[in-house]
Amino acid sequence: MRSGILALGVLLAAMGSANADPRPGPEKMFAPEDLFSLEWASDPQMRPDGGAVAYVRSSYDVMTDSPRRAIWLAAPGTGEQRPLVSGPAGGGSPRWSPDGRRLAYVSSAEGDRAQLFVRWMDTGATARVASLPGGPDSIAWSPDGRYLAYTLFEPDEGLSLGKPMDKPEGAKWAEPLTIIDQMNYRADGAGYLKPGYNHIWIVPSDGGAPRQLTFGAFDESSQLSWSADSRAIVFASNREKDWKRAAQESEIFAVDLATGAISQLTHRKGPDAEPAVSPDGKLIAYTGFDDHLRGYENQRLYVMNRDGSNSRVLTGSLDRSVQGPQWAGDSRSVYVAYVDHGVTKVARVGLNGKMSDVASGLAGGGLDRPYSGGDFSVAGNGAIAATVGDSHTPPELAIGGKGGLRRSSRLNDDLFLGKSLANVEALPVNSSFDKRAIDAWIVTPPNFDPNKKYPLILEIHGGPFASYGPVWSDDDQLYAAAGYVVVYSNPRGSTSYGDEFANQLDRAYPGHDYDDLMSVVDAAIAKGFVDANNLFVTGGSGGGVLSAWIIGNTDRFKAAAVQKPVINWSSFVLNSDGPSFFYRYWFSSPPWEDPDAYWKRSPLSLVGKVTTPALVIVGDEDYRTPVSESEQYYEALQIRGVPTALVKVPGASHGSIAARPSQSAAKTLAILAWFDKYRATPASVK
Repeated sequence: MRSGILALGVLLAAMGSANADPRPGPEKMFAPEDLFSLEWASDPQMRPDGGAVAYVRSSYDVMTDSPRRAIWLAAPGTGEQRPLVSGPAGGGSPRWSPDGRRLAYVSSAEGDRAQLFVRWMDTGATARVASLPGGPDSIAWSPDGRYLAYTLFEPDEGLSLGKPMDKPEGAKWAEPLTIIDQMNYRADGAGYLKPGYNHIWIVPSDGGAPRQLTFGAFDESSQLSWSADSRAIVFASNREKDWKRAAQESEIFAVDLATGAISQLTHRKGPDAEPAVSPDGKLIAYTGFDDHLRGYENQRLYVMNRDGSNSRVLTGSLDRSVQGPQWAGDSRSVYVAYVDHGVTKVARVGLNGKMSDVASGLAGGGLDRPYSGGDFSVAGNGAIAATVGDSHTPPELAIGGKGGLRRSSRLNDDLFLGKSLANVEALPVNSSFDKRAIDAWIVTPPNFDPNKKYPLILEIHGGPFASYGPVWSDDDQLYAAAGYVVVYSNPRGSTSYGDEFANQLDRAYPGHDYDDLMSVVDAAIAKGFVDANNLFVTGGSGGGVLSAWIIGNTDRFKAAAVQKPVINWSSFVLNSDGPSFFYRYWFSSPPWEDPDAYWKRSPLSLVGKVTTPALVIVGDEDYRTPVSESEQYYEALQIRGVPTALVKVPGASHGSIAARPSQSAAKTLAILAWFDKYRATPASVK
């Protein structure tokens, strides 16, 4: 382990050494230090009349090694842009008032805690509308513009056992005991959870005393939506007695502002979420599915009457998941986002279920790897704002309507000017297992020469119920700039291909996704420019599972980088931050009832066959695939004498392992150094 830490230190030093030779000129390829210069758009919000867009523009601060956010305003007609909320404190979550004359947002401009602010657009005046103990979430304006609703964490005392002894004045004793009695007591990115619950509050939009609307030992989640008369708020929650053990359960409720009375609007087994009340107040759109305890279910769009009656599905014929319902201004259709073959789209769905695409090519803010995603919003006149991108462009703001989207920001044009980026193309693949078509993409280095032979990196997405697409990836660009061809794909189990495709892995993961991935490698080799003697594999989370599974089944790879994996399903199920989910939806029983089912799917069961040098990487605050999973694998490889090193990313959770540019770059450089260490002599030119 010490050698792995030392190697990482050497790489970090190499990134910023004051004694390094000066460069002869500008770097022509994407380089690790360029991560600090990337910018991206997110959370676009159309003004209700379609006349302006407020969006979050993010970048990195090289001095703090962390993201910073600012709110910008864009004009749909001219594309003119100007900052609204910037500076060191930044801002986020912009939300327009119904008349478009004010903008609510969240910022820490007046202290360490995030607070709720309102900006009057005609004068530029800004006011903090309340002093809150923590950052508000799910901000929503009342239709009459008088109130802002939000969710806020309310601390609870928690369980107390025994009366503490009286401490003498001035004594310095140890910290008091931590007492845990909740099933879900920690969460990736949040760490160990403090006792308490998320509840709904409202505050006058021109400032005043906040008022709590919901109470009790329950969490309110998802988006908040006001009734058209501003007298009630519709929300999602699980308020059953044993709700903490039901990972996939939630219903739609409404709370009356005057009385605090709560009415339940949906009743079924399965999650109902993302409620949106129609502008005319007659209908509620929401998303959900019937829970069959499978690994994957398509999330569908539903509508019901305002009182919860006459619920019906609108996207029953669409074999894809939808999310983010937003009503058209005339209350006759609903806009949703969905992912198809890795590409994120926006569709308009009529109340008769008729569906038409209105935008495509959306991209999200996870820059390190090419996951599908993206944000959008719709104005009352049908104008759309969205974040779009491709394999050469991180998410940018785009604005449009019936004629499609037009890119309205160019945040990285100066950075990429004069640089040669890696090229990404679709790679046709059919699985060796059942000839099923598998979508894949191949990334070729800058200055690519098809007459040469290149080493190949197979890069695998996590999930497994997720998808990659033809969008930007820091990691892939850096791998390619170092002279590697990269392939990535959506093997069976991936989302955006339908219910049957995803559930090929229901209680069978890892499984024939292994055959799909080997077919992807074979298809890349068949292109003629890949050196079959220089193959490498890496991936994170579910991709870490498969990286370890692959080298337990074949020795064709020269080296592997196994990132934040699950190695032993029994220990994972009992240590992850989803204790009520994984044993129930990914297995048929808890591990003590059927240990063989857990063991036969665990990469640890194959460690006796591993000969491939394996670098193991994990964030040291990972609570999704806990650090102990990586440490088990590292120790097992050490016992077997397989070349290995363990890299821990300080302060990083499962989801934030690439959140800080210096760590993201160092992690990628460590992987490249490991692969270079075992790279064979290049094959001769064809």
